[in-house]
Order: sequence, then structure tokens, then C-alpha cells
Amino acid sequence: MSDDALPESDRLDGAPHPRDTATLFGHGAQEAEFLANATSGRLPHGWLLTGPKGIGKATFAWRAARFLLATPPPSDDDMFGAPPAPTSMDVAPDHPVARRMAALSEPGLFLLRRPWDHDNKRLKTQLTVDEVRGLKGFFQMSAGDHRRVVIVDSADEMNPSAANALLKELEEPPEGAVLFLISHRPSGLLPTIRSRCRTLRFNPLGDADLAAALMQAGAEPPEGAALATLAQGSVGAAIALAEQGGPQLYGDIIRLLGTLPAMDRPLALKLAEATAGKANEGRFDLTLTLLDTALARAARNGATGAPPTEIATGEAQTLARLAPSPRHGRAWADLAASLTARARRGKAVNLDPAALVFDMFLDLDRMAARLSA
Repeated sequence: MSDDALPESDRLDGAPHPRDTATLFGHGAQEAEFLANATSGRLPHGWLLTGPKGIGKATFAWRAARFLLATPPPSDDDMFGAPPAPTSMDVAPDHPVARRMAALSEPGLFLLRRPWDHDNKRLKTQLTVDEVRGLKGFFQMSAGDHRRVVIVDSADEMNPSAANALLKELEEPPEGAVLFLISHRPSGLLPTIRSRCRTLRFNPLGDADLAAALMQAGAEPPEGAALATLAQGSVGAAIALAEQGGPQLYGDIIRLLGTLPAMDRPLALKLAEATAGKANEGRFDLTLTLLDTALARAARNGATGAPPTEIATGEAQTLARLAPSPRHGRAWADLAASLTARARRGKAVNLDPAALVFDMFLDLDRMAARLSA
């Protein structure tokens, strides 16, 4: 397999890479904040881009990197007067920097991500210190009047050694260096890394922006409320849900919950067996994610007494029956906090995923029986 055809750890299956995404939807306030800093002459060297996965953080990082590398930094020494400050982060697609970045040949950019393991023929599971050490050579280049930009996608995937190595670069960054750290779970990063970065928080997309971003990615905009609600404002989640039949699977989970506490065992076995084997790892993760969603919606129903907008047949009636009071809602919330996390830990130590999923369903059945007694 040629290097050009290798999988990329920072690219979602079924979607263009963030470097090829032309328009960023729904994050105008974040762009305005960054642009104000970039044109002020007081640009922080470290930026921590936080928020749920798949909402545009990486697209923003690539846009900001293009802008920085294609735009001369502000200067007070220009004898002819400073040019007007840019009012947009847009860079023309035919700009030399844009073309080089699209080809991953821009010398001013360093992309830090999990690489391909040629020996084991797969992507590495972590971002290791060996990759971070490449920053030293990158920063030793003669920068002149030009900036150097680093994109870390994602910082959550660094092992402890890599995190400590990156921290050293953040503590003593060279002149003109700007680092963008993309994080879906910033609480898991070293506090010292967080403290040395300016945090820019990104929010889930609204329905209109989600639909526009999906169309740009070549995916169909969601029809009805199910896909948009389950995606929770994430383009990446919406694409994955559509490709894996997420709305249909959520409907099956609601149908199973509707049989508790006399669980439909054939349906439970069918859903569990669909997660078995290496080829179905995505199905396992999706089942756990959608079960989390269903239990969260049940807990909310119990807390508020108002069922959410129905996105699966019979959902409102099922949630109202399972969680008719705040006490019931708290019970389902407490169970949700441990149930899928336990299954993921079991999967990490190579326990049978189908057995783990079926055990979860048994726990749900027992909880329903206790609550109904």
C-alpha cells in the first residue's frame, strides 16, 4: 500500500479530510475571536480546541493554519504603512500555501497524529513520544519572518511520554510557532498543558448548520428528527450513524426497553450477536452509545415528567413507563453511568463483546424489575 493510500487517523470514514473541507459552519464566534488575536500582534502560541467530536474543531485548525501561513504577521516596521487587517480567515484554494497544505507538502506545517504502523499493518493505537520528537527538527528550521504551525489531532490520543514531550515544546515555544491541540476530552489532558494554551470552546451544531455541513461532506442531510437528534450536533456522528443504520438500531433498543421487565430474549440475543467479532467493533461502540442515549432520555423523562420529542416508534410511551418519577429517573441515570463504561472496559481486555452486551441487557431487565416492584 502506497503512503498516499494509507488510512489517516484524523479522517472520518465516509467524509473528506478536514484539510479538504472548504467551509466551516456554525463557529463564526470562534473564528472572530481567533482572528482578533491573530491581527492584534499578541497571538497566543498554544490553542486548545475543545468540544464534542465531529463538530468542526479540526476543520477550524486547518483553516487557521492556512490563514497564518498565508498571511504575513502584523508589523509596526513597514515604512509604507501596515496593510489593512484581514477581516476573514478565508484563503483562496489556488493560493500556494493552500495547494501545498492540501498535498501535505507545506514546510511551515507539522501534523502530529497517530501514524500508520507498517510492521503491524494498522494505525497505531496511541500518539507516542517518537512522533512528538519530530517537532524538534521542525522547529529548528530557519523560520525567517514566517510562522510555523503545528496541528495535534488529537491530543487525547497522546500517551504520557508524548504528553510530557509536547509540554516541553509548549513551555519554550520558538518565535513564530503556533500549536493547535484538538481535544474531545480536555479534562484528560495534563493540567500543565491546559494552562499553557488559550482554550477555544466549540459547541454542537444547530440543525441548519448540521444539514449544510453534511451536504458539504457529500452526505444526505437528515430526514426527520431521529438522525439529527442522535448525532447531537456532530457531523462526524451523523455520518457514522447514517452509514451504520443508527436510527434503526436505536429503534430496536427502544423496542427492547419496551419489553422490560419481561425482556424479549430473542431480540436481546440478536442485538448482542450483531456486535460479535472484529468486523463488528463499530457496531459494538454504536450499540453502547445509543443505549447511553436511551437511558439519558429516560432519566430526563423521570426528572422533568415530560417525554422528549419521539424519535423512535413507541419511545415516549416506553420512557414514561420506565421513568414515571424523579426517583426512577435517578435510578436509570445511575445505572447508565456505570453500565456502558463497564462493557467498554471488558472489551478493552478482550472479553466477548456479544456477552458483554447481553449482560448489559440483563442488568437493564433486573433494574426494571426492581423499580416496578
